[in-house]
Order: sequence, then structure tokens, then C-alpha cells
Amino acid sequence: MAMRQERRPPPPLDAAALDRLALRYVERFATTRGKLADYLGRKIRERGWNGDAADPHALAQRMADLGYVDDRLYAESKAAALGRKGLGARRVTMALRQARVSESDTEALVPAIAERAGDAALAFARRKRIGPFGMPTEDRAVRDKQLAAMLRAGHSFELSRRIVMARDEEELDVSE
Repeated sequence: MAMRQERRPPPPLDAAALDRLALRYVERFATTRGKLADYLGRKIRERGWNGDAADPHALAQRMADLGYVDDRLYAESKAAALGRKGLGARRVTMALRQARVSESDTEALVPAIAERAGDAALAFARRKRIGPFGMPTEDRAVRDKQLAAMLRAGHSFELSRRIVMARDEEELDVSE
């Protein structure tokens, strides 16, 4: 039986190592200042700290000042990607909040998200075969499940109801 060699724990972080971790993270992932600060704080808790007190938020702000992190650009691209995936305004704003995008940046995107709401709802309905994109049905239970799926995806009740109740694509009016 082979003996398993135990790994030594990695050494505690210092300011230079934390800088390298931050640069490596922003190099690999699109992120926000809040997510970067959370990541750096988690790494400090996992590995420990050696030196003066660490400030992950200040390092995340420095990365933003250098242009490596742009919360607004992240929010715009995330909102567009989720819209193409078929998610509605509620789900998009919830995802931006989870990504720690500021309320001001989120509020600035609300008109663009609302403008794409109809296209996002249709994309979701096509993907999930809801309403005119699925099998025709008069079964109320099936329609209720389709409506619930649309609502969970973040679409408004009125828009979801119009899509679920439509018999064919020509009958759809997705302008809110």
C-alpha cells in the first residue's frame, strides 16, 4: 500500500502575495470590486496573514483605479448575457446584486434591461418550449406550470401570461 505524503500548508500571505493573487484573479475572471474583495478576504482567512493589517477592499479599489476591474462594464455584460439566456429583469437585478454591483450602476441599467424584456421572455419561452413554442395544450395545470416557470425566470406576470396564452407566434405582442 502506497504511503500518502501529507501536503504542507501554504505559507501565510503577505502584501506582495496578496497583490499577486489579486492580479491573477482579475486576469482570469471578469469581476467587481466587491467580489474581488470577498475573494481576497477568503484567501486571507484560509492562509493567514503575515505583516501589517491587510485591507482587501483597498486593494480591490486600487485594481479598479488601475482599470483592471470595472463594475459598470461587468454589470452591462452580465445583464446582456442573462437577457440573451432568457432571464427577466428581476433575475438580472438579483444577479447584479449578488455580484456586489452598486445600486447606482444597477439603476443605470434598468432602462436597457426593460427595453430587452420582450426579447428575453421570447428567448426563454423558445428554450423551454412554452406557449406557442411548445405543444398546443388546453390543460390548465400545464399552463400554470409554464406561467410559474416564466415568473421564476424573472419576467412580469402580464408578459408571461400573454406568452403562455398565445396560440401562435403571430398573435404575440411582447411590448410592455
